Amino acid sequence: MAPPAVTVSAVDALETPFPALFNFRDVGGYRSRDGRTVRHRRLYRSDSLHRIDETDQAAFTALGIRTVIDLRRPTEVARDGRVPAYDGLTYRHIHPEHEDWAERRYEPGSDLARYLADRYADLARTGTAGLAEAVGLIADSANAPVVVHCVAGKDRTGIVCGLTLAVLGVPDEDIAADYALSTAASERFSAWVRATVPGAEEPPPPFLASPAEAMMLFLTELREGYGSPEGYLRHAGVTDDQLGALRAHLLD
Repeated sequence: MAPPAVTVSAVDALETPFPALFNFRDVGGYRSRDGRTVRHRRLYRSDSLHRIDETDQAAFTALGIRTVIDLRRPTEVARDGRVPAYDGLTYRHIHPEHEDWAERRYEPGSDLARYLADRYADLARTGTAGLAEAVGLIADSANAPVVVHCVAGKDRTGIVCGLTLAVLGVPDEDIAADYALSTAASERFSAWVRATVPGAEEPPPPFLASPAEAMMLFLTELREGYGSPEGYLRHAGVTDDQLGALRAHLLD
């Protein structure tokens, strides 16, 4: 059964202190179903951090980030580089195995939310070990504050953050709203590319859009397959102790 349509409400997003990042924001501030609030300044999400330069070091250091979780493919890391090495910063590269989207191209005019939800289901099926490792790192309070990123910060990062928020008891509608914020970030990135690389080809719609319905479909169908996001993460290898730790340090 299809999930209900989602109206994305305005969600406060952290103003990025980094001029060349377009999807950097705090995941905190959402309310769980039991009335608690996801803590600010514990978990951040972002597009690729390789564009941080020396002038951004003070702003990055001020956030107190201890751990970077990089979800990009090894080829993407080799192509673009990684976050600069700062004192006290731990870098973890985790590649959740998944099919290259070029193998299953989006057909213009087809249902974009359905296409994206199918790609996310593929990621959840083949990338279980990587997704479990990422959530396990977020669950360990010794690693916080954590920033998780991929290339655009919307798909692989969106799934890791979506699963994390779901475990914290944040309603699906709010998770989908957070995910949908990446559409505006993609628009900012596209404008930057046009200004800095004249004549650059516009990426296809799946690389730019983050319709809330895609995340709703993914979460609805994950529950149909595994009973709950927690059930999926247990299947992937996350322990009950890790799930408890995640709630303990990310909820007020």
